[in-house]
Amino acid sequence: MATPTFEQLLEAGCHFGHLKRKWNPAMAPYIFMERNGIHIIDLYKTAAKLDEAAAALKNIAKQGKKVLFVATKKQAKQVVADKAATVNMPYVIERWPGGMLTNFPTIRKAVKKMTTIDRMAKDGTFDNLSKRERLQISRQRAKLEKTLGSIADLNRLPSALFVVDVLKERIAVAEANRLGIPVFAMVDTNSDPSGIDFVIPCNDDASKSIELVLDTIVAAMAEGLEERKVEKVDTDKDAPAAEAAPRRERRRVRRNDAEAEVAEAAVEAAAPAAEEVAE
Repeated sequence: MATPTFEQLLEAGCHFGHLKRKWNPAMAPYIFMERNGIHIIDLYKTAAKLDEAAAALKNIAKQGKKVLFVATKKQAKQVVADKAATVNMPYVIERWPGGMLTNFPTIRKAVKKMTTIDRMAKDGTFDNLSKRERLQISRQRAKLEKTLGSIADLNRLPSALFVVDVLKERIAVAEANRLGIPVFAMVDTNSDPSGIDFVIPCNDDASKSIELVLDTIVAAMAEGLEERKVEKVDTDKDAPAAEAAPRRERRRVRRNDAEAEVAEAAVEAAAPAAEEVAE
């Protein structure tokens, strides 16, 4: 897991904040200076915080838990979709469905509705419907796919959220905070970092900046998933030996018991003869 160098962060434009008049005072600890009316982010702090967030997300992935990526702004949508898909993680790049976390069972019902429509198309139910009804159902399916298709495999609440632009995704952050779900986020100088568990102070508007941060995060998660696979293989190999050990122990105990019984029988058989000699 390699953290981007200062030069890479600088080249990607991660240091550019917003205009001074748009700043959030809570971001003061992460601001290096102001130039031409624009705040400049301290990239050394960006690198340190990115490293910390990547290590935590690696650990989450290693445990087999899901991280939900959220980015609905134009310049981040496709990047997030591509990167999240490489590690098989759910993502939201269209409008955030209100109550997606706090009212998760309802969202699951909508996902199941997609599955039902797919089943109808396969088992021939569609053939018995009128053309108008088929068109309505197909449109409904397309709408659900656009909004919820990327979270179809999310069967339970995610273990963490990764957000690009907490100001735009404030509803998602608020829902995660309410449920106690950790939030990892790219936070610009115009945003409030108070509700974020792992703040990555960074330019959240430039596509290069977003891509560099996501590359680091996804690479760390891929490492975690790989380590999980290796550990699982080792566990599977050790399992037969662990099962065999008790069997061997039981056989040894039975053998010892049998030997003890033979010895006891021999003693009992020799007892009368010993008594006669004694007399």
